[in-house]
Amino acid sequence: MCGVFGIYAPDRDVARLTYFGLYALQHRGQESAGIAVADGRRITAVRELGLVSQVFDEATLQTLQGIAAIGHARYSTTGSSQWQNAQPVVRHRAGRTLALGHNGNLTNTTELRESLAADGISFETTSDTEVIAALICEHAGTLLEGVQVALSRITGAFAAVVIDETQLIGFRDPDGIRPLVLGDLAGQPVLASESCALDIVGATLVREIAPGEIVVCDADGVRFIPMTPGTEHQQALCVFEFIYFARPDTKLDGVHLHGARERMGERLAEEAPVDADIVIPIPDSGAPAAQGYARRSGIPYVDGLVKNRYVGRTFIQPDQALRELGLKLKFNPMPDVLAGRRVVVVDDSIVRGTTTRKIVQMLRQAGATEVHLRISSPPIISPCFYGIDMATKEQLIAAQLSVDEIAAHLDADSLAYLSLDGLEAATGHGDERYCRACLTGRYPTVVPTSADKGRFEATRLPVV
Repeated sequence: MCGVFGIYAPDRDVARLTYFGLYALQHRGQESAGIAVADGRRITAVRELGLVSQVFDEATLQTLQGIAAIGHARYSTTGSSQWQNAQPVVRHRAGRTLALGHNGNLTNTTELRESLAADGISFETTSDTEVIAALICEHAGTLLEGVQVALSRITGAFAAVVIDETQLIGFRDPDGIRPLVLGDLAGQPVLASESCALDIVGATLVREIAPGEIVVCDADGVRFIPMTPGTEHQQALCVFEFIYFARPDTKLDGVHLHGARERMGERLAEEAPVDADIVIPIPDSGAPAAQGYARRSGIPYVDGLVKNRYVGRTFIQPDQALRELGLKLKFNPMPDVLAGRRVVVVDDSIVRGTTTRKIVQMLRQAGATEVHLRISSPPIISPCFYGIDMATKEQLIAAQLSVDEIAAHLDADSLAYLSLDGLEAATGHGDERYCRACLTGRYPTVVPTSADKGRFEATRLPVV
């Protein structure tokens, strides 16, 4: 999923502002972090494995002085978790240097790498981001022209920020699958994956970058280049941003996400009522929907699980063993709240089911007499090829088992998911606005044969 941030502000400390912006976007990626700064003559970049606070300190930030900066917080979908794949990617050729940060996942990485390699262009990483950077950098024209060439050749999901020595450019895929917003900081442009990153640096939200649109920020101001005529696509913003990934204080597509998630919980209470004593969330992502469920059902909302705030999201750990260890560090049940109670447990989604099964076991061991799972999204039945490292279809529990079978596997007394109609009602839009491929199997673009992050065997498949 990754988080990207960019700013053009010659009279400000752009690296420090980028650092704070990445802090606000840390939930989007915890594997590596990086900042690249342009000072009008050169680009300086620092990137390393780890969290933003682990990669940067005061001494490092003081070395990053310039007029523009971009930042990136990574979690991998194409390319393994190693230093070489940390971003921003810096690319050089005669007379040009650029740095690029990318959120999303290309679906034609293999054919592009093979084509570029046939032209004698080499790669230092295994990420699809370097393919975008190479397409831009190897073009002989301006940075903008290079971006336009890249946009004409890459497919899939991408929201990206790129700098050369003197300017910042942001661009977004023609389907608008991955988010990118523009903010204003006292007349100076800021780009970010989510509006919450604008808030932390004191910028105001101007608008979202349109699908296929390019925004150029330089000494002449801000200008927009719309999608090339004749290449219009149906808008398909990722609905999983609304369900789980974006922060609840973010605003996407005109929708405040906390309110949308509360509405998901309210609709879930209408669709799947249950006789119980308390409603608890899986913190923190399940909290808004649990609040909505409790309010609509009339069942008291309480905190039944304490979350260790110093442990990151288990979902985006790249290894299953790390997920399971992270869960033990992350949650601790409260027996005095749970003992002798019939409990409704609200979470945003179930992917593999491993985490949920262990949570149910925790709750029973703490004395819960019944555990009723309520999920504020429909079942996830198909893998994502656009930047969420969910799992292969074989690993998705809802693709293999019925709802009753899943409930039995998880040792839950009952299980219910929000319907697609309920999700549409909560967000205000359906297929005409959002990509729901993970829930329906219908993809807005052609997709590769494998969702494995190490793949380079992608082939075109018919859209279904």
